[in-house]
Amino acid sequence: MDKLFRKDAFNYHALGRPGKIEVVPTKPYSTQRDLSLAYTPGVADPCLAIEKTPEDVYKYTAKGNLVAVISNGTAVLGLGNIGAEAGKPVMEGKGLLFKIFADVDVFDIEVDETDIDKFIETVKAISPTFGGINLEDIKAPECFEIERRLKEELNIPIMHDDQHGTAIITSAGLLNALEIVGKKIEDIKIVVNGAGAASISCTQLYMRLGAKRENIIMLDSRGVLHKDRTDLNETKKQFVTDKPVHTLKEAIKGADVFLGLSVGGILKKDMLLSMAKKPIVFALANPTPEIAYDVAMEIRDDIVMATGRSDYPNQINNVLGFPFIFRGALDVRATEINEEMKLAASKALAKLAKEPVPEEVNIAFKVANLNFGRDYIIPKPTDPRLIETVAPAVAKAAIDSGVAQKTIDSWSAYREELRKRLGLSNPLMRQMKAACKRNPKRIVLTDAQDYKMLKAAEIVINEKIAIPVLLGDKEVIKSIINEYELELNNVEIIDNKSAEEKRRRQKFAKILFEKQQRNGITLTSALDVMQHRNYFGPMLVETGYADAVLTGLTRNYPDSIRPSLQIIERRSGWKVVSGMYIVNSKEGPYFLSDCTVNKEPSIEELIEITLQTVEEVRRFKIEPRVALLSYSNFGSVRGELTNKLRQVIEILHRDYPDLIVDGEMQASTALNADLMKENFPFSKLKGKPANTLIFPNLTSANITHKIIKELADYEVIGPVLNGMKKPVQILTMGSAVNDIVNMIMVSVMDAHKK
Repeated sequence: MDKLFRKDAFNYHALGRPGKIEVVPTKPYSTQRDLSLAYTPGVADPCLAIEKTPEDVYKYTAKGNLVAVISNGTAVLGLGNIGAEAGKPVMEGKGLLFKIFADVDVFDIEVDETDIDKFIETVKAISPTFGGINLEDIKAPECFEIERRLKEELNIPIMHDDQHGTAIITSAGLLNALEIVGKKIEDIKIVVNGAGAASISCTQLYMRLGAKRENIIMLDSRGVLHKDRTDLNETKKQFVTDKPVHTLKEAIKGADVFLGLSVGGILKKDMLLSMAKKPIVFALANPTPEIAYDVAMEIRDDIVMATGRSDYPNQINNVLGFPFIFRGALDVRATEINEEMKLAASKALAKLAKEPVPEEVNIAFKVANLNFGRDYIIPKPTDPRLIETVAPAVAKAAIDSGVAQKTIDSWSAYREELRKRLGLSNPLMRQMKAACKRNPKRIVLTDAQDYKMLKAAEIVINEKIAIPVLLGDKEVIKSIINEYELELNNVEIIDNKSAEEKRRRQKFAKILFEKQQRNGITLTSALDVMQHRNYFGPMLVETGYADAVLTGLTRNYPDSIRPSLQIIERRSGWKVVSGMYIVNSKEGPYFLSDCTVNKEPSIEELIEITLQTVEEVRRFKIEPRVALLSYSNFGSVRGELTNKLRQVIEILHRDYPDLIVDGEMQASTALNADLMKENFPFSKLKGKPANTLIFPNLTSANITHKIIKELADYEVIGPVLNGMKKPVQILTMGSAVNDIVNMIMVSVMDAHKK
């Protein structure tokens, strides 16, 4: 590590509150009554209930979501036997990973004890506190006996992650690597360099997957575990061989798989060259692999390789396993983590790697487009689908194997619960996606010469939520598709400048001329602008060839919306169109309007903007509670703006008496139900927060939504263009892939309505 990184590491752990974790109350504690309920006398009743029915400890305490990360510091990472206190930063880090990846609470426990019996007794004595125990960084061979005895004597999930975590993750990688190279696990020759806890657990799990014992050679620091050696303990004796090999160089010849859990640089070039065709190499020594990734790739172009490092493809990272394994085990109150549960986790990980990768994962790892193959055999740790994939697989295996004390009635509801734990649940997005899947529509994407637009097209095709029509230079689009290996082979591409589109350009130009001949457009100029995708795309919708058009990725908003206004025009009866943003929060969605079109709307225009927004909110099956925003609360400050808003409210109350709308009011009043109820009980919002916010002008609306997008941890969708005769949506220039996907869904739903 360089000096700067080491300095940052010290500062990360020391600055502010020392360490990485804290305890946070989950119940109210602000009043004396709260404290009386939390401690004495309120705590007595739950205590007595647990005394009577011990299982109620899961009902009244945090035990069911609490895991102990326990170590004696005898084998800490690559640092060795550094002691219990020196290992504490690692255990705190493990606790942090449990929490952020699977919402499992952790107490880290450092036990200053190397005697096996005393260590086991200590863990047993504190075990009533926890729903599960993660043993960590305990050296071999002691770790084998410690885990075995604790599993025998306790009835909660126990796992030594150094052993089983690596085994589970590498097994998933091995299954996929074998599929890629076209080999069967029962036929392959495996060389395992290293005979520690992780190596032994990996080998055992490979055998459960079908690897043959006679095809496995294991080595420790003294060479091959051979039957003629007299220095082997009982654990290592399980893997002795009688083959005439004693060194790694001899053992590796013709091997299909090399698993390294040993020391950096031990696998030499000539050894790698001596392996079988299409070798699989898992070089997991950290930070220096058994053979450098670049070296291996240079001398073998048929290799599938994984390391323990995040800066190379195929990182074997235990965080892919332990948070979700314990999550699934805790949720069904499993009495142990058995082999069936480990295999289920491996197979779930292997399957997930074959599915299309969310764009946020591509962004996090600075890659263009991950696809299942040699450079992607295992999911990335930031994949948000891990919790809803691995945890249910583990939970189901626990139920099926008879070690679960609690069942799960609805797996879809369970997955939704898991998403909610990490703030991944979004009812609005699910509703939109479900509506789109029921009736996908043809959406013209005018910026199809951009990778992000094509990636979004791939996603919506894969999820069956839209039928994209790509508009642009056909050769450019195909080259991008090929470069990034996008799955867009059968998608329609229209090159509006091509000779084959000449007749359609002429037809479209005539239509535009007839619409705009009194607004300065000649037939010649109309023909010229049909060379531009921003004109040709809306015309495909106007003539019924497509259901909606999405544009604006590479142009500013005014230039993007102008052609659509000339071609498709406003809905009959509307004088304005407006732009609405959807802000998705954990409390539900908020709708902000008008954020993109009208600079200083008049009274009549504000009424139309409000009604357009209300109509759109109802399309999402949400009852709008509308607030007209100002710097004033119900006349507290008089001025030209507030007087205008008061007139808008008077008209809305008169003409739309059933509409829940009020104002003028400050944003804090609109969003704070208690403030509203206490100070303005007469409001039509009736003490409930507003979910639909109408801004008095473009300046305030635009500034607000951009601040929210940059500073708040919310998903912002939009702008959703309201008031058009046919479906048109305009992206903000430079939108991310996820933003484009969301706007494609908005376009499909708009087409449903139209």
